[in-house]
Amino acid sequence: MNDHVPVLPGELQELLAPAAGEVVVDATAGLGGHASMLAEAIGPGGTLVLIDLDPGNLARAASRLEGSNCTVHAVHGSFGRVHHHLEDLGLRADVLLADLGFASNQMDDPDRGMGFRKDGPLDMRFDQSRGRTASELLATCSEEELVEIISGLGEEPLAARIAQKVVRERAQRPIEKTGQLARLVRDAYGRRAATSRQDPATRTFMGLRIAVNDELAALDALLAAIARGAEATASGGWLKPGARAGIISFHSLEDRPVKHAFADMSRRALATLVTRRPVTASEAEQQENRRSRSAKLRVITLS
Repeated sequence: MNDHVPVLPGELQELLAPAAGEVVVDATAGLGGHASMLAEAIGPGGTLVLIDLDPGNLARAASRLEGSNCTVHAVHGSFGRVHHHLEDLGLRADVLLADLGFASNQMDDPDRGMGFRKDGPLDMRFDQSRGRTASELLATCSEEELVEIISGLGEEPLAARIAQKVVRERAQRPIEKTGQLARLVRDAYGRRAATSRQDPATRTFMGLRIAVNDELAALDALLAAIARGAEATASGGWLKPGARAGIISFHSLEDRPVKHAFADMSRRALATLVTRRPVTASEAEQQENRRSRSAKLRVITLS
């Protein structure tokens, strides 16, 4: 799959309707796939704000936008602080997009430690300049905390057995490599590993990545910022009246809070639900872009 292929491009163009001269925020810029499409729509009078926790990918996205006619601001930071980033720039947004997936180059790079196809250090941080690595988390969390992470965030049914394996292993030697952790998980699965539809390590790695990057807390902060922005549109908040906000999620832990937050804003007459059900990729897109198969897009328009 091409790293730069954005999911649901046509649906985003239609539902977010970026227009000439508008201020658009791509709160998870990644490699700039969505941003390039948005930049073309807003044109020379428009302003595009790129935000990403990964400084390397942010630089790539900004470089990709160098040929665009709009004004581009690149901000190294979390999408959970989008309102602060906009206020620092003195801007109010017409369109907000957050794609909660991670860039494929992050998964494919063994030095990032997010995947296990190739052995690498157990890092998993989007921003490698700060925070605990996955290896440090595995070394310091209690067995009960590990069960909570692997079960609650990874939705892994064998979390207790895997956590027990981790605790036993770390008593003998540090768990520092992706291959080492993947083997521990497969050992915990035992014979079940042979019949598992996906690699047994998949859910454990997902849970740890979410924990390392505090992804759900960042999403909660983003949703709270959108709600506060919706309450303050008339008095000069960071979102303009009529602003469109779209969030693409990839699993239920992300989609559920987005669904509830958007429904709550609708009930409070702060926004209109543009999508009453999540928009998913067409069969043709799913064939061309495997990443799109689990993507769910929800969009609201602020009152």
